[in-house]
Amino acid sequence: MGNKVAAVQMRDITKSFGTVKANDKVWLDIYRGEILALLGENGSGKTTLMNMLSGIYFPDGGQIFVDGKEVTIGSPRDAFDLGIGMIHQHFKLVEVLTAAENIVLGLREKGRLNMAAVERKVREICETYGFDVDPGQKVYDMSVSQKQTVEIVKVLYRGADILILDEPTAVLTPQETDKLFAVLRNMRDSGKAVVIITHKMHEVEELSDRVAVLRQGRFVGDMATKDTNAQEMTNMMVGHAVSLNISRPEPEDPRPRIEVKGLTVRSIDGIVKLDDVSFTARSGEILGVAGISGCGQKELLEAIAGLQPTERGSISYINDDGSREELLGKDPLSILEMGVSLSFVPEDRLGMGLVGNMDMTGNMMLRSYRRGKGPFLDRRFPLHRAEWVRQELDVNTPGLTTPVRRLSGGNVQKVLVGREIASAPTVLLTAYAVRGLDIGASYTIYDMINLQKAKGVAVIYVGEDLDVLLELSDRILVLCGGKVSGIVDGRSATKREVGMMMTKLGGGRSA
Repeated sequence: MGNKVAAVQMRDITKSFGTVKANDKVWLDIYRGEILALLGENGSGKTTLMNMLSGIYFPDGGQIFVDGKEVTIGSPRDAFDLGIGMIHQHFKLVEVLTAAENIVLGLREKGRLNMAAVERKVREICETYGFDVDPGQKVYDMSVSQKQTVEIVKVLYRGADILILDEPTAVLTPQETDKLFAVLRNMRDSGKAVVIITHKMHEVEELSDRVAVLRQGRFVGDMATKDTNAQEMTNMMVGHAVSLNISRPEPEDPRPRIEVKGLTVRSIDGIVKLDDVSFTARSGEILGVAGISGCGQKELLEAIAGLQPTERGSISYINDDGSREELLGKDPLSILEMGVSLSFVPEDRLGMGLVGNMDMTGNMMLRSYRRGKGPFLDRRFPLHRAEWVRQELDVNTPGLTTPVRRLSGGNVQKVLVGREIASAPTVLLTAYAVRGLDIGASYTIYDMINLQKAKGVAVIYVGEDLDVLLELSDRILVLCGGKVSGIVDGRSATKREVGMMMTKLGGGRSA
């Protein structure tokens, strides 16, 4: 970067949690007028490193320089005073307040707060960078991307010129992502330093000027984005070559297996979650489900698995001989016995999917004790399965007897997904199977899902990453506001087309 002094220089930054070294003597430079992508697998220490810069954690060792001067950042307030602001994955907004009220919340202003002046300043920031925010709008009325925008305006309002965004596009549609990128480029062009923590390679290539890679808590290198590519960056993150192709074999002899007609579901407080949804899932095929977070994907899978009361409609299970059985009204256990397996990786992995105090084998038994007459007849089978899941998915655990709650989030998830896939279903319902997993593990799970497809399983796959959905699915069902806005062919649909269908009704009904 020539002779330019970096806005931030981190030198030998070290941080441990118990015996785990999250950051090990990390060096990192951040420049103004540049977008830096901070890359690394889960657990590589990206968020920890940025949390030290933004005052949430305090380093065990090392130095931080801002504009060439050594600083001590002991709290988020210290970070703000230095012009550093971080936008986290989970927003910290007060739902009942307006955008403007959230933006000034906790600020020490002299004298009485003049909300009209605050709103004026907020509007100025929005005009400068191209934000779309109404300062008077209540947060509970906002979409996810609007809430994120408020978080960004909040740090700009406080004078930040070094901005850190943690996985900023995880919850955005392609169109919202484009808008965010335009704003970030405007910030860069006005001389701010922007850091994004991400694992989406195509976004790194599209947005960043420079890339820095962490692996297992250590800094392994940085380079100009234009001088590298997705494959090289992935190899640096993982430490060995990883194939970035998801295979998509042609379905063999697909037959209707689940037929959903006119399904309508309301939440407890009366909000329509699914509105007259109809589609067919076929054996030997992967049906992807796309939609903005909270558009009814969860309710759809839970309804098929018997976990969600429905208002009307029907869900038929079609046997090999063509005979039908109605799933609505059956309890989850009898649906499971028919071969319908729900692998739901919920937001709260331990709350819904696994028992934290039990070990891997015990958690396998939760799934398989029904094979015997009593729950404690045969421990061999679950033990066998736990060992299979551990080896196949490379679960990092001290042993099969370690309580699951002591495993990292990513490993807990492997146990969850592995358990469902290992239960040899005829229908596999899977939601967010790779959420939070690093690249290697994600590709292992795609392979496992494809293996089930090859065995003739009907797979319904709900995912957040549109690129993956478009590579993995044979057909994609797009939900928007609880309605089906179309079913498209996974091989020919484009990301733009699906993105448009996710945000407004209308679009393809071809496949």
